[in-house]
Amino acid sequence: MEIGNQIKKHRTRLKWSQEQLAEKAYVSRQTISNWENDKSYPDIHSLLILGMLFNISLDELVKGDVETMKNEIKNNDVKEFNKMARLLTAEYLIMVLSPLPLVKYLGWIGGVIWGIIFAVSMFTAVKVEKMKKENNIQTYKEITAFMEGKPLDEISDERIKNANHTGMKVVFGIVFAMIALMVCALIGYFIYK
Repeated sequence: MEIGNQIKKHRTRLKWSQEQLAEKAYVSRQTISNWENDKSYPDIHSLLILGMLFNISLDELVKGDVETMKNEIKNNDVKEFNKMARLLTAEYLIMVLSPLPLVKYLGWIGGVIWGIIFAVSMFTAVKVEKMKKENNIQTYKEITAFMEGKPLDEISDERIKNANHTGMKVVFGIVFAMIALMVCALIGYFIYK
């Protein structure tokens, strides 16, 4: 990515330290350092602020990064996320189908095994979200959408909607698992009564 070089070039051209740029861009000095070292990528709002501070267009600031972002989105979305989605689906199926047989044939040990399956499923769900964040997928999608002419308000609304959707998925997963556990416990109680 070229953004790190661009930020550093324009910051030094203006003779600003990382602290000075951070103050003007409303971020931390560490964030500026991460951008310049390609450890993270600025979101669309930060890019617009940087463009105004450096008095350059967004096109000039991101240069050839847009095509790289599109490729990154495709590569990461298709390969890794499909693999993790299949794994998560399998884990959820096992989590739903296994409690009763586990408890029936293994007793409390089966309940412990089911608890481990539940924990692994939740860990996988969190890992998927972390991978999405680490690969800057959301940020790249926002920037490419903006460069294709989508209004900033619409991009911000999508980010909020995606954040709410992710939270709802986690809550739904936990509630679903707890209901499945309670149903299995009730069935097990009536079977062994």
